Amino acid sequence: MTPAELDAAAADHLWLHFSRLAGEGGQGPTIIERGQGAHVWDSEGTRYLDGLAGLFVVQAGHGREEIARAAAAQAETLAYFPLWTYAHPTGIELAARLAGMAPGDLNRVFLTTGGAEAVDTAWKLARQYFLAIGQTERVKVIARNLAYHGATLSTLNITGLDAIKEPFLPMLNGLSRHVGITNSQSCPTCDPEGMGPCTAACAEEIERMIVAEGPETVAAVFLEPVQNAGGCFVPGDGYFQRVREICDTHGVLLVSDEVICAFGRLGDWFGSARLGYQPDMLTFAKGVTSGYAPLGGVLVSDRIAEPFLEPTSSFLHGITFGGHPVSCAVALANLDVMEREDLPGRARELEDEFRTQLDTLLDLPIVREVRGMGYFYGIEMTKGGTAFTDDESEWLLRGFLSNRLLENGLICRADDRGDPVIQLAPPLVSGPEEFEAIAGIIRQTLLEAWKELEER
Repeated sequence: MTPAELDAAAADHLWLHFSRLAGEGGQGPTIIERGQGAHVWDSEGTRYLDGLAGLFVVQAGHGREEIARAAAAQAETLAYFPLWTYAHPTGIELAARLAGMAPGDLNRVFLTTGGAEAVDTAWKLARQYFLAIGQTERVKVIARNLAYHGATLSTLNITGLDAIKEPFLPMLNGLSRHVGITNSQSCPTCDPEGMGPCTAACAEEIERMIVAEGPETVAAVFLEPVQNAGGCFVPGDGYFQRVREICDTHGVLLVSDEVICAFGRLGDWFGSARLGYQPDMLTFAKGVTSGYAPLGGVLVSDRIAEPFLEPTSSFLHGITFGGHPVSCAVALANLDVMEREDLPGRARELEDEFRTQLDTLLDLPIVREVRGMGYFYGIEMTKGGTAFTDDESEWLLRGFLSNRLLENGLICRADDRGDPVIQLAPPLVSGPEEFEAIAGIIRQTLLEAWKELEER
């Protein structure tokens, strides 16, 4: 199809995810046609710096021929077979490799096709584990406000974003509870009176919630190492260590949702390893294949797997394309690339340089805070120290920034799920040149936005 034909077909037939069917501002979508390294090109030939790695996904960068060749070779050998009763070599090899990389005793791997399925699997596994050990009332989960854990009906329960849950409330099960976020600038849980910074005392809110609900009814706590939605909330020192103690005290499972934070994004193979805590289960997806094929899964501790080793026991859950042999082959090739080039180590080594570039934006009156770690940052915006009105926020994020950042050559996320932020998560192959370009484009765009705001 020509670019014009693609535009017309997209307008008439393609329903985009989390997007207005009529298009943003009456325009059709930008059609991304190819990629190489940290850059992508649209159907008109315009180049963009991919500051979001697709969607927090493309760790190894675009255009990796050896990963593509691994997919083709596997498809020629065994295009498909399920992991129901049977197994296949790439699924076995990947499970063994991930278990060898994972922290502690996370030695069992249940493979899915993506992150929402992984979170769904972890909740179901927690429920069936407690049934198996005779604690039949443990069904509830605790997560954080604003946190995104998926948009399927089961995972939407765990997600803490009211706006995307509201239409579906009659269909949700009411078994989730939510606690405060670790907001470094204003954590009302840590400082109810002064709205001061997060001191990690908000971990205690998790214990208060467990006690209030009845520990015998709570199955699991789901937490991201660095919370994505709301703009890269980094926990205070000791937060996760205290959460681990609380979970152990009350017999609750700790699930580390690392769909975004695993595979180098935070400067380690796993976010929990970077932050120094041991989960009972760990959900993953995205970066495990760098997006070259869909794959996700759950790493499970030996303790949680033990009841299922009984000869008559089975986990009553399965997904047709979970652990697809081509996806597993892609994951193995992707991990080869990431290990050979030490991309997690690269993210750790260069995170200060990336942060330094972003911190130069703090002199702008529209920038309140830069937060994050590794290759995962949020830039929170402010109207000269005051909050935006709803109309201003709508104009800024949906109307102005989303368009102007793209026009200026940067793909990133302008998000209002919480305070307005720009989010960045470039491919791990990015370096100082890309950092400087990102900061430069954002500076130019925010100066334009500030001028427009003053004139409104």
